[in-house]
Amino acid sequence: MNMKPATLLPLASWPQPTRARVTGVLTDIDDTLTTDGAITPDALQAMADLKAAGLHVIAITGRPVGWSEPFALAWPIDAIVAENGAVALVRNAAGGLDKLYQQDEPTRAANYARMQQVLAHIEATIPGAQRATDSAGRETDIAIDHSEFTQLSDAQIDKVVLAMRHEGMHATVSSIHVNGWYGEHNKLVGARWIVRELLGRTLDTEMDRWAYVGDSTNDALMFGAFAHSIGVANIARFVPHLSQLPRYVTQGERGAGFAEVARAVLAAQQH
Repeated sequence: MNMKPATLLPLASWPQPTRARVTGVLTDIDDTLTTDGAITPDALQAMADLKAAGLHVIAITGRPVGWSEPFALAWPIDAIVAENGAVALVRNAAGGLDKLYQQDEPTRAANYARMQQVLAHIEATIPGAQRATDSAGRETDIAIDHSEFTQLSDAQIDKVVLAMRHEGMHATVSSIHVNGWYGEHNKLVGARWIVRELLGRTLDTEMDRWAYVGDSTNDALMFGAFAHSIGVANIARFVPHLSQLPRYVTQGERGAGFAEVARAVLAAQQH
């Protein structure tokens, strides 16, 4: 793990020589690429500009694989790793999508049944807790809404996290959902996996050539792993709860912040 500064550094302090070495950008989706739930033109153009310059762009999200499919087809992106590292969507030669899993089918089926019981129990026992509206598209995790369509207090969020962990699940909090799952995957494991599957390379040997952009507590593991870790400005909401801070922070929030990161990377590489 990299030691992180006690305070966030402005993106402008990211040294030009290290920015120039970046060959890929890993990014969260909700409130990092998107603004008010939709991709913004500046963020979409930023992905296209990175791809046009020959960089890899991979999104890693807690969102479900079903929700992610139209974006994996439409966005200028190498892949989307969904459900916190469990499943990936990669465009194939025919123009469709290949779906890759970290768990085999019997394991997924057994875990799915257990998770549905936990989900029902949380809804029945924690007042205000409701499954995320995108739950129908989830195959390898469950999600409770805390800020997308339902507002939960920090105390309620903590109860949901504890309930998931009491059942032996991993649990993490994104900007909109509390996600829970069985298995040893997470965003960092998913990043290593997709770089190996997609590019035939080992991420840990080239960490200095990748940047990670995120906005919330479920990005903390990634912030701790990547020297080139950036939070978009709206991360301020989660700073008190982060076990690992990003090294840098953008001036812009959400999609505008991601576009800021892309400009910084591309400007350095044009020198």
